[in-house]
Amino acid sequence: MSSLPLLTIDSLKSETRVYAQLLSQQEVTSLYGITDGKAVGTYVEQRFRDYLNQRYTFLPGNSALGIDFPGLGVDLKVTSIRQPQSSSPFRNASQKVYGLGYALLVMSYDKVDNPTTRVAMLTVQNVVFITSERTGDYQTTFGILEILRRNGRLEDIDAFLEERNLPLDDIGRNALAKRILDTPPLLGYLTISNALQWRLQYGRAIALAVEGVADGLENLLE
Repeated sequence: MSSLPLLTIDSLKSETRVYAQLLSQQEVTSLYGITDGKAVGTYVEQRFRDYLNQRYTFLPGNSALGIDFPGLGVDLKVTSIRQPQSSSPFRNASQKVYGLGYALLVMSYDKVDNPTTRVAMLTVQNVVFITSERTGDYQTTFGILEILRRNGRLEDIDAFLEERNLPLDDIGRNALAKRILDTPPLLGYLTISNALQWRLQYGRAIALAVEGVADGLENLLE
């Protein structure tokens, strides 16, 4: 039985804040000259997981579960501030409306290589926590909420979903439209592109978190 404390949402947030500061002070030789954002993200995620493993007990993520902290319902996304985006497993089209089904912890960095010392510096620019119900697509949820505000009917929502090219057949689209009428979604903050894997873009969420004006977003570095 581990004597380490159990990782919670609050401790994950606070430790991410600490780790971001530590990472920003490190010189990383192995990342010098690396331009592959996935490789950089994997490096940061693995080091952060090692950091947490020394301090807490938590259920580790794996490919079957699909997220980094399944016990907390949180996925870590590490991305360059120059193009803050990443991919996420596609489960069903309703994720674009109601969110991914888990919260996101988004860490954006700026990478600078020093040719003199041949090391890379990763400066963490933002750490943003996005609650699960706010991980839907902004344009899709905004359009739906506008239709509902104007007393739109089932056929209006169905037509809108068709225009947005959600990956659904007629029966699935109609079922989702009925669900939306019964249970309207909250406004999402991501930009989600249709693909076999969702392509998530975080620029809006980061900007709103920094401004501190949106519910369901938390700027952990303020």
